[in-house]
Amino acid sequence: MAEQATPLAPDADAQLLEWPKKDNRRLLHAVYCVGDLDRTIKFYTECFGMKLLRIRDVPEEKYSNAFMGFGPEQSSFVVELIYNHGVTSYDIGTGFGHFAIATQDVYKMVENITAKSADSIIREPFELKGSSFVLAYVKDPDGYIFELIQRAPTPQPLCHVMLRVADLQRSINFYEKALGMRSLNKVESVEHKYAIAIMGYADESETVALELTYNHGVTEHSKGNGYSQVAIGTDDVYKSAEVVNLITKELGGKITQQPSLIHPINAKITEFLDPDGWKIVLVDNEDYLKELQ
Repeated sequence: MAEQATPLAPDADAQLLEWPKKDNRRLLHAVYCVGDLDRTIKFYTECFGMKLLRIRDVPEEKYSNAFMGFGPEQSSFVVELIYNHGVTSYDIGTGFGHFAIATQDVYKMVENITAKSADSIIREPFELKGSSFVLAYVKDPDGYIFELIQRAPTPQPLCHVMLRVADLQRSINFYEKALGMRSLNKVESVEHKYAIAIMGYADESETVALELTYNHGVTEHSKGNGYSQVAIGTDDVYKSAEVVNLITKELGGKITQQPSLIHPINAKITEFLDPDGWKIVLVDNEDYLKELQ
């Protein structure tokens, strides 16, 4: 466990808060639990076209995990599936919303999924009112929802992680200040009583983003025990943790693990909760790339 940092002078605080904007950051992966690893790998491969990138078994801690995505982990956002030995189902809760996959043809993808798992289609393709967006919704074998978005070719087909929050402006401020993200888009629907902020590190067509959703008047959501966290790369875990510590004092949230080297991945990380209790892990970029070699 790292020692607590010495409190900084006001000028030093201001300089430190510039760090997230200069840091080399990207969203690395989302982590969540599944009840049958082979079943999920088969579904994601056949229905979504993902690739199995690697599998890791940790028998001494009674879990296994698989990394899946549309490209190599060195440059692509992926999902990390956790199978806890002997646990076959999970409560997803009401706070987690969905993942999103961008495809050039939503109709074709839905047709393929229907042929392999017709019960997985939640909503057939439709055009979003007032736009040219074509969307559809699918659930995987554990009940996690995937939004399918029709888009031009993108380097990050696995493009959104949607989480519900209690105060949208507070969340925007937190992710901008603590993590150096930009607000890429903001949408509000008075008719459907929600507001959405898309947060990320590059243009929405080029990057994976967090889709923060506020349902009007709803300030509490259950977390369940299925979805776990997102991981973000950083060039300096220690400095990044100092920034997070400052912002949690202003906006809420807390550091749950001070910067330290963890096993079995042999990487320096720090963990924290945002103001709504969503877990985020910052991972040392150099250590992360060594793990993938």
